Amino acid sequence: MKTITAGWETDLTILRHSGSLIEEFEDHIVVRSPHNPEYHWGNFILVSDSSLVNDAERWQNTFVNAFPEATWVAIGLPQFPDLSEAWTSLDLKIERMDVLKAVTPPPVPDLSSNYTSRIFGEGDWALLLAREIAENKKSGDHDPDSFESYISKAIKGYEQLSRNGLAAWFGAFHDSELVADLGIVVCGETARYQSVQTDERHRSQGLASHLLGTAAEWARERGCTSWVIVTESTNSAGRVYRRAGFNPDLETVTAYRSSH
Repeated sequence: MKTITAGWETDLTILRHSGSLIEEFEDHIVVRSPHNPEYHWGNFILVSDSSLVNDAERWQNTFVNAFPEATWVAIGLPQFPDLSEAWTSLDLKIERMDVLKAVTPPPVPDLSSNYTSRIFGEGDWALLLAREIAENKKSGDHDPDSFESYISKAIKGYEQLSRNGLAAWFGAFHDSELVADLGIVVCGETARYQSVQTDERHRSQGLASHLLGTAAEWARERGCTSWVIVTESTNSAGRVYRRAGFNPDLETVTAYRSSH
């Protein structure tokens, strides 16, 4: 039985907006992003038949056949498998992501006088790129060269979506420093948030809540009637989203092995 949850459905819409190629088969979907080959979740397969979610070897082979040159394995699942050991035995890590949904736009709390906010202008994309590179350098999560190549292309994609009127990015600033940001993309009548981030030095200031509401209003003016955000299950920011009126929807599940 085909199952495409709100999280995956909006992911696919954003990928289509961004120029990715999506090929649908009877029981799975293949997504390719030739414009950003380093983006693992732009080059992956999505299992669409929930009755086949435990067949880990089959789906790993399907991924390898679709992406024979990939050094990673990235597989989206319609639900958490009953036999997770079938996946972990292949050195694939199963992760759950919370999908939260609101049917009324979250409020727009006032900002502290120490901050300003605005929709991104031409010069703000370079600030976002510099911030992303600095954050990765500090965390050491990704190889610096491959990450810079990936994130540069990703941000160019965000900028193009915004120019096309399909998305908008919003930032909060302390003096001239970008300290919080997020994006929102119109996916039909559903708006999907992207990359909600707040600098650790400026957390607990209500910046994310303010940007959530500001972006929601932008999307509402463009016909959206529901708002979706996907976040790590362990992310403490989930409390912020729930206070803003978001409620749990069907989760997103992934099976992944990084480059090696």
